[in-house]
Order: sequence, then structure tokens, then C-alpha cells
Amino acid sequence: MSSSADIKNTGLRGIRVADTKISYVDGTQGVLIYRGYTVEDLAAQSTFMEVAFLLLNGELPEADELRQFEERIGEERALPAFIYECFGRLPKEALPMDVLQLAIPLLATADPELHDGTREGNLRKAMRLIARVPVVTAAWHRIRNGLEPVAADASLGHAANFLWQLTGQKPDPEISRDLDVCLILHADHTFNASTFACREVVSTRAHMYAGVAAGVGALSGSLHGGANERVMEMLIRLKDEIDIAGWVRGQLDTGQKIMGMGHAVYKTTDPRGRILKEMSRRLGEKLGQSWWYELTAQVEEAALSEFARRGKTMLKPNVDFFSAAVYHMIGIPRDLMTPVFAISRIAGWCSHIIEEIFAEAQDKPVLYRPDSDYIGHYCGRTGCRYLPPEARKKESQV
Repeated sequence: MSSSADIKNTGLRGIRVADTKISYVDGTQGVLIYRGYTVEDLAAQSTFMEVAFLLLNGELPEADELRQFEERIGEERALPAFIYECFGRLPKEALPMDVLQLAIPLLATADPELHDGTREGNLRKAMRLIARVPVVTAAWHRIRNGLEPVAADASLGHAANFLWQLTGQKPDPEISRDLDVCLILHADHTFNASTFACREVVSTRAHMYAGVAAGVGALSGSLHGGANERVMEMLIRLKDEIDIAGWVRGQLDTGQKIMGMGHAVYKTTDPRGRILKEMSRRLGEKLGQSWWYELTAQVEEAALSEFARRGKTMLKPNVDFFSAAVYHMIGIPRDLMTPVFAISRIAGWCSHIIEEIFAEAQDKPVLYRPDSDYIGHYCGRTGCRYLPPEARKKESQV
């Protein structure tokens, strides 16, 4: 049993707070597993719809189950009219992640099963969220640019539908498949910050939408989902840089980070990064934009060399490092890269929320309530002496 001194200021790293059957990460070996399947196998052979079903239900679907699941997702894509009306009143400069976080509780008000606490009811809410988060993201992007939202196309798959609703143009099938693979890669990652936020909120018996809204808020941070946007900003700044190695060295010499390098769990190459690196190379060749892959690879090589020289060999590229260029080449605007992360992670969030609500471990407390060490003022058991405002003087005034 760890004492409070043992775990102080660790950010809960290494502290196991609950059991899960959803996903597993081995940060030393570079392994990521969803419900027993490696992410590499799923990315090579499966689809995001299959993976979403797997995460929610614990096993891959049979053919009829998959067809029914896809049909249900398609039926749930239509947004309530008041969502579009609300978006029309928002400032056009509103950040997409803020708009997405706003939209989640709005969608809750229109869900007829909001307070259905059964497993089946929660699965249906999860399907609505998986269906609607991409539509919300695409709709806000079009509305902020003075364009009309585009209705979903039942003939298109999940990733292709998002690209269609975002641009109003039928997407290239190969690029749609690449985006679908990206969604698979980002679908879950154990108890990361946003997933833990979801679970912590619903541990209080709050409903699924409240948990998801918390997850969106956590994902928006630059140290979590927002990192891919910052990687792309870095690459754009470096596009005309002649001395990449010198730039990397200068960043590290001044205490700055190389965005997309390092991970809270992985001490070796992120398995998702290997897949995205190859995808970046192939997309660059297909679209005549190979410079993005080449630039990213140059930064990677220079950073790894510099880390090795400084004895920081455990710092490796994470999932954001190559996903930024991939998303950019697919046509995702920088400030939509994190919402696209949410479009994928919603499947994992909802799966964890359902697992948290129906936790099987009998010894798990109903809600999360960690301890802390108080290091503020302490005037003994009776507390500090209270003085009225006119009698108070700051120490600097005495």
C-alpha cells in the first residue's frame, strides 16, 4: 500500500485506480491492445465501426451485427434543429473544441433516454454520440465560414461521411480509409487524462453526456489532444528552416520542448506512431506533398540524436508527431485536429463510462475521492484569527 508521501505530486502516474477490460498499454514494449486485439491488426484489417462495436460490446461483431450497428449510427446522425440555430448565434472565432464541449450538454437535452440507466440505454446513447460528434464538428466548421451544413450521405462510411460533411465534396476512397485508420488508432488509450475525467464524473452517478463533456474539456488541453495542433504549428514554422538539427538543439538548450516527442506511458516507440509515419509517407507521395513527411522525419532524426546525446533515450515520437502532418494532408484544418481526435475517442470514452457505471469490482468505491496534502496556512486546531476588513493589514504594509 503506497503512502501519501510515496505518491505525492506524481499526477497519479503508476497508481492503479480501477480495473478495466477495454484496453491495455505496455509502455516499455510499445504494445496497445483493444479488448485483446493489437492495434496493428485492427488498423490493418478492421474498420472504425467494427472497433467502436468491439470497445462498447467486448467482442467483434458478426456480419449482421455490424450491418445493424452501422445502420443505427447512420440513423442517429441528424442533429436537432436548435443545435444549428445555436451555432448561428455563436462568435465565429469560437474555438471548435469549446463549441464541441458546448454541444454535448445541448445534445443531452434532446436525448429521450438521458436518464435511462440500463446498459442497453447507455449503449444507445453511446451510438448517438458516436454518430453526432463528427456532424457537430463539420457543421460548426461550415457555419463559422458562412456555409450551410451538409446532410449526411447514407452511401458513405463513417470517416468518409465526416469528410463529405466538412467539405461538401465526395472524398477520395483511399483518403477516407486513411482517416478511418486514424480513428481506429485514436479510439482508446486506457486511463489517459480525458478518459479518467469521463470515468471520474460518471462515478458520481452523473449521466453519460456529463462524463463526455468532461472528456472533451480534458482533451482540449495542449498537453493532451491539443498536442497535434501544436506539432503542425511547429512544422509550418520549420518549413523553410535550413538547419533542423540546429533548431532542435537550440530548443532543448533553452528548455523548450519538441512537440510530439515523449509520452506519459511509452518509453519506446508508440505503436500508433509507426503506422502513422508510413501513412504520412504514402499520403505525401499520393498528394505531391512529400515535404511534410520529409520534414517530420528530419525533426524526428535530429531530436532522437539530441536526446541520445543528453541521456534521454526514452523520449520517442508519440501519436501526435506524425498524425499532425497526416491530418493536414487529408485536409483537416489545424484547429479541427483535436475535434477529430474526439470523433475517434468518443468510442473509448463511452465504453469506459459504461464500464465505470457497471463496475464489477465489489471493492471499488462508488465515486473517486483522492486525498491531498494541505500545504497552506495553518494556525492550529482553532484556525487563524479572523479580523474584520478594516483591521486587516498585509504583511508588506506592516
